[in-house]
Amino acid sequence: MTTVHTRGRPVRPARVVLRVFLTVMALGWLFPIAWAVYNSLRDFDYTSVNGYFSFGGFTFDNYLEAWTRGNFGQTFYNTAVIVIPSVLITLLLASSVGFVLARFSFPFNLTLLALFTAANLLPQQALLVPLFRLFLNVELPYEVSDSGSLYDTYVAVIAVNIAFQTGFCTFVLSNYMKTLPKELTEAALVDGAGVLRQYWQVVLPLCRPALAALATLQITWVYNDFFWAVAFMRTGDKLPVTSSLQNLRGQFFTDYNLLSAGSVIVAIPTLVIFFLLQRHLRAGLTLGATKG
Repeated sequence: MTTVHTRGRPVRPARVVLRVFLTVMALGWLFPIAWAVYNSLRDFDYTSVNGYFSFGGFTFDNYLEAWTRGNFGQTFYNTAVIVIPSVLITLLLASSVGFVLARFSFPFNLTLLALFTAANLLPQQALLVPLFRLFLNVELPYEVSDSGSLYDTYVAVIAVNIAFQTGFCTFVLSNYMKTLPKELTEAALVDGAGVLRQYWQVVLPLCRPALAALATLQITWVYNDFFWAVAFMRTGDKLPVTSSLQNLRGQFFTDYNLLSAGSVIVAIPTLVIFFLLQRHLRAGLTLGATKG
């Protein structure tokens, strides 16, 4: 088999094929994003006359109109109210359970971990009706909820996101914690540290790469969720940012340039979070993968 020499080192043909394949896949993935950004900067009247494959008609008015019509200021606030507590509580609960599963041996240890993981296999649609009836029948004072129940509240959406995401995070963190040397917690125990202190001051700081990776994934998943918000909310002013794109669709026709601008606005926060945490994301996804 022939090889290609690059900078004094031979490159196998299989690796060349792999690089070409990955490059093509990356370009294929980036093209729709670049196309959306390109059309978001163009005037609808210009593209309707000259076509979307033309060049010209550039303007920033689409972003200004999308921000106003989509009510992005309010919906971004609504999304923050849902995402921040959902992610923080999920990581806190998952890290607590993961610590117990990784550091203590007791009957049904693996069964409990499998139960947490299996809960993620249930389709969301299968639980929609029982959850809807549950939230509708939980009575709350009207001073707390306009509907007199958990329905149409942020708490309902936050609770569902926590319930669905905790299992996956527990599975990842428990496996990650198993890779940490047990001598660390044993030394802390000798120094008089209790279980809570071992978890909070010894193990949890060492899990920052895994927590950062999970935080990036969880923020993206909860941020992009639209199903639960629509199912458990009826007040338009409470809907998250994903609902803003629905406000940009016309009754008789859709301005796709405007819709592209709204999509770019929605995507910006997740891109910022990813670029800020990408180093921790890569570390968290690879560390702990070689546990025997």
